[in-house]
Amino acid sequence: MATDTITFDVDGMTCASCALRIERVVANQQGVRSAVVNLAGKEAKVSVDAEADLDAIAAAVGRIGYTLHPVTAGGERRSLGDRYAAEVAFQRRSFVGAALLTVPVLVLSMLVGESTGNRAWQAALSTIVVLAFGAQFHRVAAKRLVARSANMDTLISVGSLAAWAYSMWALFADEEIYFETAATIVTLILLGRYLEARAKGSASRAITSLLELGAKEARVVRDGTTLMVDPRLLVPGDTVVVLAGEKIPADGVVTSGHSAVDESMLTGESVPIDRGPGDAVVGASVNQHGRLEIEVRRVGEDTALARIARLVEDAQGSKAPVQRLADRVSGIFVPAVIGLAIVVLAGWLLSGATLEVALRNAVAVLIIACPCALGLATPTAIMVGSGRGAQLGVLFKRADVFERARHLNTVVFDKTGTLTRGAMTLTDAVTDEDQQTFLHRAASLESGSEHPIGRAVALGAEERGLRLDTPDDLQTHPGHGLIATVDGTVVAAGKPSFLEDMGFSVSDRYRDALTALEAGGKTAFLAGWDGAARGAIAVADTVHDTSRPTVEALRRLGSDVVMISGDSIRTAEAIAAEVGITRVLAEVAPGGKSGEVRRLQDDGATVAFVGDGINDAPALAQADLGMAVGNGTDVAIEAGDVVLMSGDPAAVAVALRLARATFGIIRQNLVWAFGYNVIAIPLAAAGLLNPMIAAGAMAFSSVSVVTNSLRLRRFS
Repeated sequence: MATDTITFDVDGMTCASCALRIERVVANQQGVRSAVVNLAGKEAKVSVDAEADLDAIAAAVGRIGYTLHPVTAGGERRSLGDRYAAEVAFQRRSFVGAALLTVPVLVLSMLVGESTGNRAWQAALSTIVVLAFGAQFHRVAAKRLVARSANMDTLISVGSLAAWAYSMWALFADEEIYFETAATIVTLILLGRYLEARAKGSASRAITSLLELGAKEARVVRDGTTLMVDPRLLVPGDTVVVLAGEKIPADGVVTSGHSAVDESMLTGESVPIDRGPGDAVVGASVNQHGRLEIEVRRVGEDTALARIARLVEDAQGSKAPVQRLADRVSGIFVPAVIGLAIVVLAGWLLSGATLEVALRNAVAVLIIACPCALGLATPTAIMVGSGRGAQLGVLFKRADVFERARHLNTVVFDKTGTLTRGAMTLTDAVTDEDQQTFLHRAASLESGSEHPIGRAVALGAEERGLRLDTPDDLQTHPGHGLIATVDGTVVAAGKPSFLEDMGFSVSDRYRDALTALEAGGKTAFLAGWDGAARGAIAVADTVHDTSRPTVEALRRLGSDVVMISGDSIRTAEAIAAEVGITRVLAEVAPGGKSGEVRRLQDDGATVAFVGDGINDAPALAQADLGMAVGNGTDVAIEAGDVVLMSGDPAAVAVALRLARATFGIIRQNLVWAFGYNVIAIPLAAAGLLNPMIAAGAMAFSSVSVVTNSLRLRRFS
């Protein structure tokens, strides 16, 4: 049965137990295959069958006190940054208002010899703070109570109301009052909410920043008239004119003009790329100089920029395996804390303590507990890490990538297009025949091939002034060779073994020529007709300047480096020696690469495979971590776990370092979140923390987790 993934914006979540409860309710609805709720991202990703009723799902969540808003394709949606900006403004107003009233309460509480008027003013001001500015906690707690559940707001509400209610009783009973405690609890937690919203807003800016990179207007030519329009009004087939210094408004193909285009916003590469007629360009890249005319091919949600933003969103909305423990703890945390607070209250009373002391310690237990930090530990790190990756041209597709990357010990590179630039050029034609005849027949045969080597030979022959014929009855044998009829003559090209299988003789003269060309790091093959090999042809691919430093960097990260290639062993070893790789798997057919990866895994290796994401899709899928090299437009985004937007192999080391750094932050966050509660709750139960200190500690616990995650923004 076909499934679809629906994204919902979620309102009302305040802690990890909220997210977990929503997740469970949604997952139990008819037609729902799976559900993942992201506290930091304020959203739910729900996989549904055709029979699923989205209104029924939203209604079920509404009954437990939360609100779901389905995000429709193409519909307007406030960015996460905008939603956090609204929350920041609300929490700032709440905190400032509460603080302006709490400061006088604290001053009055410190005056010696409290008068009746003094106590009355404390009662009046604290009542406004607790009931008015603390209403957001009480309102949510009431909804949770109706739904027979509890969350972080329940703890805050019960704790602050208990301190306030006790003080109101004490006011009339002429006992010692603690209005400053009740007011300070609410004010400090509002400060924490404000700082937390600011920090989470900063963590969420990656997608907003990506989308803001797009052009704000487009110069389109319609009916001979040039108009300035909103890029959202462009349609495929439009012709746009982009002048020097302007942003390209949509994905398309250059029809006129030459320029250097800055694509760093997609690839992380700072060096501009030369673009001319026939070259693809992407929206939001910058035309450095000259005038370009571009035929629009993709707009709106289909552009590379929009697809990248969706990819980052999907990664940020997924869950890492390490989060499961935090989820299990969060699911029982709040009820357990409420139960513990009741036990603490009873225990202190039974030990002979006054109600005042017992209540103070119970309130401290309620307030100090913080499942928020547990819920934010993983998603905020993933949010910042994946966002930073997008800025560097590294796209992580799922959260589990960060965890898997730390176990890798072997990196396998496909040679062409990763360690090398993938742009083959014709370099040699060794023959005893007429040079023009030999090259014409071989290149005409190769012109029928879609393989990069064949295209390089055909292009090289045309650049030498030859006019090629179209081959007839073309038969291709991937990884071996091809045979066809060229101008009435049967011509074959490929490995010596292939020509022999086709009935062609191969002389020692051409075997030696082939060996000499391959020893020079070139990719060479034989071509012949009339039953015999007639010569050797070679093409060469240049190695990236950063290939050798990348190999050295990966070794420093503790990874063995392997190169895999369909080239002969001599050619492959020559390239490998140039980049510093000692282990080479050569003469591997495209379909055999996944088998080689599997053999490495069977030998105990944990493998990352780096390939172009098209021909190498099976190997990318087989590897423990597939890293697909893209080019910013038709990248094989579906092929790997990580997409490297530039063709620079250095991005491989960057991706692994960033993934491991992100997982390191996740571990730090979880250690802090667990450790905080393990230490703080017993201290509060033992009467060593008063409720005001507890409120301050709780308020800053989740802020510290988000702030720690924000350190990833400085990763370079």
